[in-house]
Amino acid sequence: MALSVKTGAYFFGCEGAVLNKSEASFFRDSAPLGFILFSRNLENPDQIRRLTSELREAVGCDAMILIDQEGGRVERMGEPHWSSWMPPLDQVRRVTQNHGLEAAARSMYLRYQVIAAELLSVGIDVNCAPCADIAHADTHPVLLNRCYGEDLETVVKISRSVSQAHLDAGALPVMKHMPGHGRATLDSHHKLPNVSASDTALRSNDFAAFTALNDLPLGMSAHIVYEALNQKGPATTSREMINLIRNDIGFSGLLMTDDISMNALSGDVGERSAASLAAGCDVILHCNGDGPEMQQIASVAGVMGDAAYKRAEQAMALRSQGAAVDISASMDELKTLL
Repeated sequence: MALSVKTGAYFFGCEGAVLNKSEASFFRDSAPLGFILFSRNLENPDQIRRLTSELREAVGCDAMILIDQEGGRVERMGEPHWSSWMPPLDQVRRVTQNHGLEAAARSMYLRYQVIAAELLSVGIDVNCAPCADIAHADTHPVLLNRCYGEDLETVVKISRSVSQAHLDAGALPVMKHMPGHGRATLDSHHKLPNVSASDTALRSNDFAAFTALNDLPLGMSAHIVYEALNQKGPATTSREMINLIRNDIGFSGLLMTDDISMNALSGDVGERSAASLAAGCDVILHCNGDGPEMQQIASVAGVMGDAAYKRAEQAMALRSQGAAVDISASMDELKTLL
């Protein structure tokens, strides 16, 4: 079943590994665009299949179900049921040193082909990757080894390979964190990062990575302030920065916020959501499964606008264009590169 015209402008999480009756009722009434899962929701393949099925049944459509499965430190699904991975930056560096950048891009394609296939097998069809942020000498540790490189060419090439791996398998990639989080020296889960780099440095390097990838279907904003651009508030709630993402970077896909409950943002979740949508974000991402917060967001955000609705439909249609992945063959080739 297709999206409803009443689909809400938000992605929500749920509390645990089983969808309870009150959650199912709330999701049925609020009709979120999709859901995001975390370790608290994941026990084994059969349980995840039941949960993803129940979530879609609650909203009456083939809703998108998201996860952060980067591999390495951000790995919601791991052994013994699924593959486990080294941090992305470590893999890119190792293969580049031994075989060159082309081989590193191939290795990351194979890695995310396997990840996409494992996600799809349990009903998860959207992965919050690639991380197209360029690493710098002072990048905060919360992000550093999740990046793919320290130069524009490497980050763009690897990000394109990661994205294509998902799309070829029939999963959707989410490009993050727009328009670039690599210069942040604070963890935006806890504090608001302020970046002092010049306009020229940002546009020729950090922002340029996202410009090269602006055709991807889904993107995620950054909770960050770029001082040289005189923005009003973090990028997520700044009309100036969302306009930059749309017009200068040229991103035309569905733009979601980073987790709206992160402490980089001020105000309660309702105020943050209203500010994000007013700035030009398409949908709100809320991750912690807190019922009262989700109710507040639903009441503030309402249904998707026409442009957001069209972008969501265009992205979701790409899921049907994937092909089956031979996990064993991909892993064998990847092992030779590693």
